[in-house]
Amino acid sequence: MSVGARRSSVTLVPEVPGVLSAAQVHRSGRAIAAVQCRDGMIPWFPEGHCDPWNHVEATMALTLCGLTAEAEAAFAWLAARQLPDGSWFNYYRTNGVEDTRIDTNVCAYVAAGLWHHALATGSADLLARHWRMLERAIDFVLRWQRPDGSVHWSIDPSGRPERGALLTGSSSAFHSVRCAVAAAEALDRSRPDWELAAGRLGHAVAHHRQAFVPKDEFAMDWYYPALSGALTGEAARHRLEATWSTFVIEGAGVRCVSGSDWVTAAETAECAMACAAAGMEQRALELLAWGQGLRLPDGAYWTGIALPQATTFPGGERTTYTAAAMVLAADALSGASGASGLFFGETLPSAVDLSEPFCTGDPGDPGDPGDPGCIVGSGPLGPDDVRRR
Repeated sequence: MSVGARRSSVTLVPEVPGVLSAAQVHRSGRAIAAVQCRDGMIPWFPEGHCDPWNHVEATMALTLCGLTAEAEAAFAWLAARQLPDGSWFNYYRTNGVEDTRIDTNVCAYVAAGLWHHALATGSADLLARHWRMLERAIDFVLRWQRPDGSVHWSIDPSGRPERGALLTGSSSAFHSVRCAVAAAEALDRSRPDWELAAGRLGHAVAHHRQAFVPKDEFAMDWYYPALSGALTGEAARHRLEATWSTFVIEGAGVRCVSGSDWVTAAETAECAMACAAAGMEQRALELLAWGQGLRLPDGAYWTGIALPQATTFPGGERTTYTAAAMVLAADALSGASGASGLFFGETLPSAVDLSEPFCTGDPGDPGDPGDPGCIVGSGPLGPDDVRRR
């Protein structure tokens, strides 16, 4: 089974001239593989914990670097640990589970990882093999979609949803559900319910920011609506440019939190991709270049650096997900693989348009669970009632 891919990352490792060579990118992939455990788990660092979202991110980087056996082992690790309801726990250790909370966005990301693998390799064989894992995960996540289109961000150990939805998590989940729709179409498995759910979710992210718990100080809440494709074109550029100086330290990178001069390499790489998706190519290249100030000779990256002291923070921490974000950004900016346009919306079906007349009003207070807010597309809409945008 094949997927139409422009190129195959198995033979062509990404490179960005003047910023990252293919050899350097491959070294980053090897640095991730060096931390991978024998059972396929990819922790943040040796002896550290693993969460499924960052595990998938690292797996995507392995695929781009041609380390397909390692990537397949990582997906097999996920499949072996999926819970009966389709979810995963929040954190794992080599000897068991560290945190039994469940993050909905984390569970959804497996769809992005599997669709990315199919595009990058040009083969849907692994996707078909793990289809049931993907389907169960997305069905689990969408059981927690709220009337306003957003998704409860977390489920506590007793099975109750944590109060509220988070903008970053719902943005990423929107992208993941679109990947799931694309995967379903590639495998001739129709899931129109996922398509409508993605439309509701993207509508909430793009138009109803009040539906989410305020986290405006975090850089991810700033750029993720653009990175996920919920905001595109002029709307995405306006959002990124409006508070650029709040989150970006020129010559250094992106602050993780607006009130602190702590620059993190993963946020810098992800923001570079968001800028490229919004058509801000020069900004994207600058960010990626600045991020190389946190690169280590073996291809790993410091998690972050505190300025003006230029000291690593957390002290001496180098994380697999950070190296992975850099590899993904290099691919996105270079167009090297068949998956390079994934964060630009390429290969993904257009989102269902849930603007007027389907938007019924403004969302209420996100802290008020009794107020459904903007109920978008939650009724019995038919094929003639929706349109893609």
